[in-house]
Amino acid sequence: MNLPKRKSMRLKNYDYSQNGAYFLTVCVENRNELLSEIRRGDPCGRPNVRLTKTGEIAKEAFTIIENSFNVIIDKYVIMPNHIHFILIKNDLIEERVAARVAPTVTVGRIVGAYKSVVANEWLKICKQSDEVMGKIWQRNYYEHVIRDENDYQIKWNYIEDNPNKVGRGRILL
Repeated sequence: MNLPKRKSMRLKNYDYSQNGAYFLTVCVENRNELLSEIRRGDPCGRPNVRLTKTGEIAKEAFTIIENSFNVIIDKYVIMPNHIHFILIKNDLIEERVAARVAPTVTVGRIVGAYKSVVANEWLKICKQSDEVMGKIWQRNYYEHVIRDENDYQIKWNYIEDNPNKVGRGRILL
């Protein structure tokens, strides 16, 4: 069977193990709204993100990833069917035990670990309540290498404003 080859979404010849800031987006399979609800949070109508159980797991997984890979999750938003976050990778904050030889840590490895942590914790909850888990994440993820301070501020603002961009029909009253 001749299946078409998927094109890589990554920058050609870019080393994703190098230091830097990365804007990342991870999406839920089939755009299922598993992670949060967007509600009007105050009399002015500003939205408030309310996390589901799965969204709480996704939030807690950031701490696990920060501690496991010695990276910083500088800003994030957990939307109903996707997550945006800024990941800062800097070898100066990676104080690994010298005797332990760690494989090269790439952005892809970090995102894969994040998805795995969330899926494994969600599986535990599904087993306790006798539910079928299903698939959480879409294959792959979106990434943007942040190039400078201005680019960083644009991505920070995008994350900050993302709940405001949810279509009016999807914001719950």
